[in-house]
This record gives sequence, C-alpha cells and structure tokens, in this order.
Amino acid sequence: MIYIVEDDYDVFEIEAYALKTAGYEVIGYRTGTELMKGLKKRHPELIILDFMLEEESGIDILRELKKSKTNMNIPVIFITSKSMELEKVRALDAGADDYITKPFGIMELVSRVKAVLRRFNVSEKKKKVILSYDECITLDEDRREVRVDDRLCKLTYKEFELLKYLMHNNGIVLSRDKIMENVWGFDYQGETRTVDMHIKTLRQKLGEKGKSIKTIRNVGYKLD
Repeated sequence: MIYIVEDDYDVFEIEAYALKTAGYEVIGYRTGTELMKGLKKRHPELIILDFMLEEESGIDILRELKKSKTNMNIPVIFITSKSMELEKVRALDAGADDYITKPFGIMELVSRVKAVLRRFNVSEKKKKVILSYDECITLDEDRREVRVDDRLCKLTYKEFELLKYLMHNNGIVLSRDKIMENVWGFDYQGETRTVDMHIKTLRQKLGEKGKSIKTIRNVGYKLD
C-alpha cells in the first residue's frame, strides 16, 4: 500500500496509474489532515508527499510524521517542482528518504519507489548488529538508533543506512557510485548529488563527530 498526498487531481491520477500498473495498491489524500486520519486506520509501506499543497506545506506534514513514534519509520519520497538545491536539502533535513523533482518520468517514479521499498525490506531481513566507531558513535540496527557520545542522534532512514554502510567500511574510500548502489539499492547514474546532500545532513546531525566523514576529492567519502 502506498499513500500519495497530492492536491492536484491530474498529477495524482498520473502517479496513481503508474504505481497501480506496477502492481501497487494506492490511496490518495489532498491534505495532511486527511493523511493523518488514514494513518490511524492503516500504515502504508511508503508515502509520496508533494512539496506544494494549497492548505499547508509538505515540509510541515513531513515533520509531523517524523515526530510521531508510530509513523516516523514510514519511508517518504518527496515530490517537488523546485529545482533549487536548498529545497531538496530542506526535505532531507526534515526526514525525507528520497526526492523527485518535477517534471519527472513515470519510469523514474516507479524506479525510485521500488528502490526505497527494496532497501527498506532488505534491511529488515538482515542480521541485526551493533556497530561502534572510535568509542563515540554507536549504531544499533535492532533499535535503529544512533548515539553520539551517548546522545541520541535522530536520523532519517536513508541517513541511518548511509552511516551504517560507512561504518561497515571504516577506513575504506567509497566512491559516490558505490555508495549509491549499496545504500539506494541500484546504480542511478547522474544522481550522485543525492549522496552529497545526504552526507551533508548526516555530518550536521553527528555534530563535531561528523568531521570523521572525510571527503575524498573527485572520488567519494570514507569514515576515518
């Protein structure tokens, strides 16, 4: 089940048709209030949330979702007509797991949805582990918690997966393409900028310890 929050009926019809054709069940909502009522009845596998809604900002709805213990782990793909990097960063900072900029192709939408769901489902099946870096960053996969100097650090689903991948490969230089392939679950050429923005927000949330994520010029990143 996928929930779509979109107040433009024509846009909703296109998105819903594409996802239904791909085999997904879809329910649409026009406002955040309608969405919250729907979440009380049933939890979806994923939410597609539009940035620009008539009655409220998609960012506000996203923040409300991430503040709720019952809804915070639902993956969210943000849809925006904004091409500016700032708007994408705002979405990621608020807890979005991925974003798509309008106009976008139907195949891209379906691919992004499959990628997010694939990563979410695969990670749920993996053996649960606790990782530690430099005795200051601890990642508990079972509880999906990250602590920095014993301070709880709230990360989005994708930020958590990114940090886990870096910690598993501590000291190893990882290319942007490799990170995209392993964290996002597929090789999405031309979208490595997504990796850069997630690294940026991850560093900010880790605070002083975020400096441990080193940029390797023209290559990628490593935890060192």
